[in-house]
Amino acid sequence: MSQTLKQEYEEYLKAGRIWGVVPQERIKKLKFPRIDKKIIEELHGFEDLTGTVSDLLDKMGLHSAVAATYLQPIIPGKTVIGTAITLRSIPERKTVTQGLHDKDFIRMASREAYYLAEPGDILVADMGGNLDISNMGGQAAAVAVEQGVAGLVVNGAVRDIGSIKKLNFPVWAKGRTPITGKCRIEAIEVNGPVTLHDIQVIPGDLIIADDSGVCVVPADKVQFVLDEVRQICADEEVMRELIRKKAPISEIKPLFRKRYK
Repeated sequence: MSQTLKQEYEEYLKAGRIWGVVPQERIKKLKFPRIDKKIIEELHGFEDLTGTVSDLLDKMGLHSAVAATYLQPIIPGKTVIGTAITLRSIPERKTVTQGLHDKDFIRMASREAYYLAEPGDILVADMGGNLDISNMGGQAAAVAVEQGVAGLVVNGAVRDIGSIKKLNFPVWAKGRTPITGKCRIEAIEVNGPVTLHDIQVIPGDLIIADDSGVCVVPADKVQFVLDEVRQICADEEVMRELIRKKAPISEIKPLFRKRYK
């Protein structure tokens, strides 16, 4: 751990932002650049954003989008856009029976990640796609809401669906389960690279999630994506107006070619 990271850790500890579940050396980043809030606010103004952004990721040669087939929203109709923070977990080595018998300390760390988050962040939690064990429940969701976290995307399962809905906390997950992660999950790294279904996520990436799925935009590509989204959406509005006016195909076709060339 670098001296800078050690100093940041002490700062967060004094501020009461360290839960203490994860050993210090497993936290890879604390302070890092977030996506400009003005960019996030503008992106919220566009409809069906993941579809447009997914097309742009294709054009950039990036494999960086996941269908809602694999990551379903717990509360349909939500759109979240924000900076990624990450949490990677692995299965505990002991059986759950032995862990409970030994009264082992809970080594899940969604609460840890939420206290380290900045308002507007989105937690991407990677448990290898496991569909049986919960990565987070209602209590952790309550912490997320109080800390101003914008949402959660899980390469795994969650529980306490009723509580999540009551809190109105946006969550995308591979599955739902009643089975606790206590004595089953160990947090192995915070704010390092993770896998989301079959794509890579780095802390600081831009996460965009809606009913169609999840897109991950590398931080250095965000301004380019915003500029392209502006132009594409403007062209599509012109195209829709021409369609409403029953304009001839000869007028519509150039815009269509521009959109999909």
